[in-house]
Amino acid sequence: MRILGLDEAGRGSVLGPLVVGGFCWDNEDQAPLRAAGAADSKVLSPRRRELALKALSQLGQGFARQSSAVEVDAGNLNELEIGHFVALIKETRPDRVYLDAPVHPRGIPKLCARLTAETGVRDLVVEPKADATWPVVGAASIFAKVSRDSELSCLTAIHGPIGSGYPSDPATRDHLLALIQAGTRMPPYVRTRWGTLGGLQQQALFQP
Repeated sequence: MRILGLDEAGRGSVLGPLVVGGFCWDNEDQAPLRAAGAADSKVLSPRRRELALKALSQLGQGFARQSSAVEVDAGNLNELEIGHFVALIKETRPDRVYLDAPVHPRGIPKLCARLTAETGVRDLVVEPKADATWPVVGAASIFAKVSRDSELSCLTAIHGPIGSGYPSDPATRDHLLALIQAGTRMPPYVRTRWGTLGGLQQQALFQP
């Protein structure tokens, strides 16, 4: 049986791309993936993620598909994410898909119906926190996270410290505030439609 795990990284970020990760495995038994290091990427150190990605690449096929901050601003985040899900399912043609639910549990049946309609795959396991429960989804989360971290490292090398890209990160907020105070046009790695930016713009008005 061919199974496909799907997950994302960067959905709630204000900087950088949305990345959808996938991992395709030609075996119903997911224990070897767990042994190779597959887990929720958020609980792994960068070093452990890199080691797991290398080990997993010897077992199955990993994917990372990106939507840039510009694409996120211009489109609909949910539609972009679902579009990547559909494309990866069509590309790999799995018998079963495991997906970390990107919607409220009430929305899962509707999401499943749409994925089946667009891909023909009916065997769908869609759950919250599936990256912690199913190793094949944990593997997908690792490919997504490593890809996104690589993009952020490139941005840091060019622009200086930008943090994780999430609104709660003080380094990210400081970077955005500096951009606002500089008075220049926001660079293309900033999601300008996020409410975080408006709040910081108001903050900047009251700073000397």
